[in-house]
Amino acid sequence: MSNFNAASQTRHSSLLPMILIGILFFVFGFVTWLNGALIPFLKIACQLNEFQALLVTFVFYIAYFVMALPTSAVLTRFGYKQGMIIGLAVMAAGALLFIPAAFSATFELFLLALFVLGTGLTLLQTATNPYIVCIGPRESAAMRISLMGIVNKGAGFVVPLLFSAWILTGMDAYSDSALALLTQAEKTAMLSELSARLVQPYVLMALVLIGLMAFVYFSPLPELELNDPTDKNTDWRAVLKYPQVLLGTLTLFCYVGVEVIAGDTIGLFGQGLGLAHFGSLTSYTMAFMVLGYLLGIVLIPNWLSQQQALVASALSGMLFTAGVLLSDANSFVVADSLLGWLGIPAVPDPVLYLALLGLANALVWPAIWPLALDGLGKLTATASALLIMGIAGGALIPLAYGYLAEQQGNQNAYWLLLPCYGMILFYAIKGHKLKK
Repeated sequence: MSNFNAASQTRHSSLLPMILIGILFFVFGFVTWLNGALIPFLKIACQLNEFQALLVTFVFYIAYFVMALPTSAVLTRFGYKQGMIIGLAVMAAGALLFIPAAFSATFELFLLALFVLGTGLTLLQTATNPYIVCIGPRESAAMRISLMGIVNKGAGFVVPLLFSAWILTGMDAYSDSALALLTQAEKTAMLSELSARLVQPYVLMALVLIGLMAFVYFSPLPELELNDPTDKNTDWRAVLKYPQVLLGTLTLFCYVGVEVIAGDTIGLFGQGLGLAHFGSLTSYTMAFMVLGYLLGIVLIPNWLSQQQALVASALSGMLFTAGVLLSDANSFVVADSLLGWLGIPAVPDPVLYLALLGLANALVWPAIWPLALDGLGKLTATASALLIMGIAGGALIPLAYGYLAEQQGNQNAYWLLLPCYGMILFYAIKGHKLKK
């Protein structure tokens, strides 16, 4: 089993690394799930169709695929702690790129800024996920990742509400019918003014990220020591001999795709159904994910193994997807019975089922990582980079959804989720056991 070196073990418990990494996971969630509110905003500000709007998720998540192996080389060269600092610096640069993008209302600049943000997050994710797996017993790794998931999705719950309150006020003036009454010059001026609303939030984000760089630099976060002197694997290509890693990457590809669809398209879906609070709908998905993580902390490993949690996640994902596809967009029966007594704004039943996918998705990521990284020793960093490449599913699968939504309508396009949950079910039952 990989571990910290003996000196670090005597000086540090796993509590301090958990707290420090937890702060970084909050940053992951804040930056990542801001996209759910950003997509319908840019759809209006840059006058995009459904497919074009989902290019936001494409460029953000494709960075994980393009930059994953280069970032593993950075970690090998500079170590995990320095890698986190470099990742935060890249993210700060991406946040600052939003300033010229917002002032010019240029969609291509927004996409470049999102790609740079995604690159920084790739480095952070590649560094921090092995930390959580390796700082304690492998059988409880899913529980520790679930704790991080609560922090991550807690940020995802908060950020759409903040974005809606700060940025999405007075959006009625920017509806298609309102804009149609303006001259082209007036319309351009109004949309430029709307786009410029993003400047202050992203300046603040850049300042926070720079502050976190200093925080990590001066923190007593121990370095991971993953080298095993008895391990004969010296070539990174040796990781390709481990089917549980390759299949794990494909499973994460499918998982991140369905997670992003559940979190980032729910706003577009609600907007299409005429819901006034469409900008905050991502919070519904994130709230159910937090509930799922809480269940994971309670149940894993004492009552539920990581494999069993993955099976349950896949089956419930299929069930809720069926609910999205088959329920009436004008019906509020299930939503009212589940959410009404909480005083939460009503949503149609298919929107509720889409949000419930957050509950189904919560334990997939925590369960896959320890299953995929089992017994890899010094290949852990390379395997982690391959798994991170699976996050490209968040780029391609939502884009495929956007194409289908243009052709078949938003609700009907969600059938795309079913084969993805089928892959997760296969990995849970058999894929992670394949060693040759």
